[in-house]
Amino acid sequence: MRLTSLTLAAALAAGGGTACAADWSDTFVGYRTGSKFAEPFGRNDIEKNIITLGHVSGYKYGSNFFNADVLMSDSADPAGRGSTNGAHEVYVLYRHTLDIEKTFGVPMKFGPVRGVGITAGFDLNAKTDAGYNSKKRMLVLGPTLSLDVPGFLNVGVYLLDESNAPYSTFTGVSTPRYSYDLHPMLGAAWGIPVPMPVVPLSFNGYLNWIAPKGKNEFGGGTATETNIDMQLMADVGVLLGGPKNTFKLGIAYQYWRNKFGNPTTARGAGAGPGATAKTPMIRAEYHF
Repeated sequence: MRLTSLTLAAALAAGGGTACAADWSDTFVGYRTGSKFAEPFGRNDIEKNIITLGHVSGYKYGSNFFNADVLMSDSADPAGRGSTNGAHEVYVLYRHTLDIEKTFGVPMKFGPVRGVGITAGFDLNAKTDAGYNSKKRMLVLGPTLSLDVPGFLNVGVYLLDESNAPYSTFTGVSTPRYSYDLHPMLGAAWGIPVPMPVVPLSFNGYLNWIAPKGKNEFGGGTATETNIDMQLMADVGVLLGGPKNTFKLGIAYQYWRNKFGNPTTARGAGAGPGATAKTPMIRAEYHF
């Protein structure tokens, strides 16, 4: 019943995005790399190369956001038991925000808030690695406040309905799809311009604070998860005589504690120190 309700709500909200043509849009391909990624029950000095396809657009009644990452690890995160090849992962995320004022004509501006919406969407992932082989599915639903700042700053509280069906290459056991407890998330996303005389900068990122989701599929407890990903990007395309907001280059940093709800513990116990990542990255984007 809970899955049906969230699915229906997500479909109703997301369906609004298909009714009208986009008033504006931004699509990009990106690349980022770092050598301090981490994985629960694994190491915290993994090198990954990540290719991204992203899209954001707005229409008469709201906005859409889509992101797909292909994450390619080095051998510190092996593709299989005894493999010298790195694991590959695909992670797909979609969000639709239905603007209440634009849709129903109800004024929603107050104080620092310039808009209120209902956000719905989903996360999907598939990873082939030496241990867990994640097959995550997650539905997201909740209110979003758009704050009155240069650029944008959106803050919301969301209900998450998450499940997984991993396959262990160590034990050869495939776990039937397991649903965690419904749990809340406090989320924020921002893109703030930083005026500079020569090269325009922007400070972008997101913060997800996710409450524990009950027992995991093996009977262990889960922990509060904190995921902060932020970038300082320079619009270097203008230095080459190109149009603004086309080619961007910058630095990024991710702090991810208790990744996927796995408690960070001492080495050799539980998820180990690999459950927390502190990852500096170099990032490049081409927008079209």
